[in-house]
Amino acid sequence: MHTLTRDGKRPEYRPIKESETLLNKYRDGGARDLLVLHNKSPQWNEETQSFVLNFNGRVTQASVKNFQIVHDNDLDYIVMQFGRVERDLFTMDYKYPMCLLQAFSIALTSFDAKLACE
Repeated sequence: MHTLTRDGKRPEYRPIKESETLLNKYRDGGARDLLVLHNKSPQWNEETQSFVLNFNGRVTQASVKNFQIVHDNDLDYIVMQFGRVERDLFTMDYKYPMCLLQAFSIALTSFDAKLACE
């Protein structure tokens, strides 16, 4: 995603050519003005003998759909988290610099390729 301007606003971005899209800018190494976020890697838990993420009680069931998004510079600042709380019920939390539309769009992608995994 684009970083915010100095006054905290999202810049208008309308690529004209394929080479100007966000993905192509990232691939070509022109990501200086982009905020690159990643899934947080789970840690091994000896007690449960599994990889886990700490959702601080917000997620109550294990699922391949559970994830947290962070920036590499601060793995403790969770920009977004999504996870299962019941069989057909999920929770989503997000914060700055992500907006609701971005967070909800990312959460929807969690269901795309994982329908047959559970």
